[in-house]
Amino acid sequence: MNNRYEKLGIKQTLQKSWMDKTVQMLLAGLTEREIRAELDEFLSTQKQSGGVGERGKKTYGMAISLLAAWFSPQEDLMAFRNEALNLARELPASRWFALHWAIMSASYPFWFNVAKQAGRLLNLQDQITQKQIFNRLKEQYGDRETVSRNARYTVRSFVAWGALKDSEAKGCYEKAAPVRIVEPNLAILMFESALLATPEAKGALGLLLNNPAFFPFQLPVMTGDFVSQRSDRIDVVRYGLDDELLKLRGC
Repeated sequence: MNNRYEKLGIKQTLQKSWMDKTVQMLLAGLTEREIRAELDEFLSTQKQSGGVGERGKKTYGMAISLLAAWFSPQEDLMAFRNEALNLARELPASRWFALHWAIMSASYPFWFNVAKQAGRLLNLQDQITQKQIFNRLKEQYGDRETVSRNARYTVRSFVAWGALKDSEAKGCYEKAAPVRIVEPNLAILMFESALLATPEAKGALGLLLNNPAFFPFQLPVMTGDFVSQRSDRIDVVRYGLDDELLKLRGC
């Protein structure tokens, strides 16, 4: 099994502006080496909280490892990353939120699973707590301090990106207004990210459209035929009367 399904990897809060900067450098044609050098200098002054101040190399080096999901993806994610980059060229930077979410979900399934548990809880109640999310994650990853710690950084990243809002009570969160996705190819990329975040690499279209891991977004309804016509990496398998299963081609 690909080790990304087992690793946690979210070792600090990630700011969306850092992701934006990374994509801008990629679009400008900078090499991986140049991007690493630029980020090394830039992040040495950027705090996890979003403020400005000196940071140790060890901590901002962890951020560079996360940002590498864009500029140095795993080999089996390269075509997916390239498609995300093509969409970034077409979209204004203000619309990159969903692209970043897709890239992180595919590269770090732990991110996707934290989002899924948060989304499930938000379907049941208006406010959720860190503890509720952590308890659900422990069923999947075990009761380890590293799970809670990585989950805490992931949740704080959700807040930093505007997917969740802090409530008055510490460690308690509310859902922000969802971002409407109107670009079909962007929605399909998000479906693909969910398939890449799942070891089985498949999922029912209806469940993908309403996947709780996409709680910050409102996705457009589309058919399996439409998806397969627009993507050369996703196959559609029909089962039952009108159910459609999406699966990654070659898996």
